[in-house]
Amino acid sequence: MKKIQLMVIDPQNSFCKIVDPKEQQIVHDGELCVEGAWRDMERVAAMITRLDTKLADITITLDSHHWLHIAHPIWFRHKETQAQPVPFTQMREVQGAIIGSTFNIATGKWDDVGEYLTVRQSLYRRTVEYLKALAAGGRYPHMIWPPHCIIGTPGHNIVTPVLEALLTWEQKNIGMVNKVTKGSNMWVEHFSGVRAEVLDPNDPTTQLNTDVVNALMDADEILWAGEARSHCLANTFRDIANEFKDDAFVKKCILLTDGTSDVTGLEFLGKAFVDEMTKRGLRFVNTTDYLV
Repeated sequence: MKKIQLMVIDPQNSFCKIVDPKEQQIVHDGELCVEGAWRDMERVAAMITRLDTKLADITITLDSHHWLHIAHPIWFRHKETQAQPVPFTQMREVQGAIIGSTFNIATGKWDDVGEYLTVRQSLYRRTVEYLKALAAGGRYPHMIWPPHCIIGTPGHNIVTPVLEALLTWEQKNIGMVNKVTKGSNMWVEHFSGVRAEVLDPNDPTTQLNTDVVNALMDADEILWAGEARSHCLANTFRDIANEFKDDAFVKKCILLTDGTSDVTGLEFLGKAFVDEMTKRGLRFVNTTDYLV
């Protein structure tokens, strides 16, 4: 019998719960809502229920942050105004200084908005070194996000439809869903479910999670869903796929196309991921069409 595993990236209220746009970035229950994510998760939940015992294993990643985090506004202060950066400000290192920029919709370009310091002087040097290392990696610029997936808040919880499907699966299969937390190191961004963007040599949780990689390699087929395709799903997939010399891993994976969405305005990143992995052998199917 084919061993099928399901990998769901960050199916949490912070990313998926539908709230009034004016409340996003304010409440702790949908503050970084990815458009379409709630419906994605309803479809994934329905598929879990339908497949039931055909799913040998399920892995869920959970973004897990503290309020004080390098990707949250509280970390920085504008050198002149002392204001926190607004969400979706990019930060970069320039000759030892931290420069912020925001996107200008009218021009379609990023405009510099001044120099930033850290909220505590003791954080500054390591922040500069982090920004240098992140830029050297070449994957993403450093983005300031609304505080999200704060440990202990409703935003951190798995969305109800998926949670209920998972609990039913555990009871009927006498099994345990593998829940993988990531992002609790305040010094680094941690999109991927298996490693941080910049490794902290003193923190094993930022380094490659070989347990997850090995568990997935044991599967005959791996289904992928979750939020967001442009960021956490894409990087989790890439980090695992790039651990191997060939594309054998990619070729046994299927992306559930109606079970994932992109961060609004950054859809090009999701498309780039799809284009890249299509060439390497990734397959695509809807949740309703898989094993019908």
